[in-house]
Amino acid sequence: MLKVTGRVMPGASSFLPFTVFAANDAGNGEKEETSSVNLDELSLYTAPPPPLWYEESEAGQLEEKVATVRKLAEPYAIWCQSAYAKIKPKVQKVVQLGNDTYVNLQYPPKDFYPRAGVIGLAGVVGLFLARGSRIKKVLYPTGLMTLGASLYYPEQAAAIAKSTGDSVYDTAVQSYAAVEKILKSQVKDKKSNEK
Repeated sequence: MLKVTGRVMPGASSFLPFTVFAANDAGNGEKEETSSVNLDELSLYTAPPPPLWYEESEAGQLEEKVATVRKLAEPYAIWCQSAYAKIKPKVQKVVQLGNDTYVNLQYPPKDFYPRAGVIGLAGVVGLFLARGSRIKKVLYPTGLMTLGASLYYPEQAAAIAKSTGDSVYDTAVQSYAAVEKILKSQVKDKKSNEK
């Protein structure tokens, strides 16, 4: 008879002593020896760890070609992702504008269609008056439609004119600063060449 000592579960060996009976190969009636054996020593409880190894399979022709194409396409994919990130908000604004326009056309404000008709007629009159040059064909209809819209919607026209005026002023100031910087650098170059 073998008495097993060791841990079945942490702390359980003190509460649950048990014995393991092994078959005697002698068969001649000799008395069995009693000895203590740890659980780790019994082959029933421990199995030798299987040998583990990892083999890298060789890449085939197709895999190599796909890897090459991926490496070649990576810069373009990154560029497309950055372009998409820049364009996405603008596209969302256009879609929102389209949805708002659709809702406004389904439930128009009072006198919307007569006003839109007058503004459109002003554009047609501008096309009729703009015979001749291409510049007139752009300026006359646009100017007359803008004039008609500003008569019907003076608050919005004033806000647009103010924001446009501010942006034109900012652009003019920046252009002036750039021209002044270029002229100063040219004057410095002339002075240094003269010396």
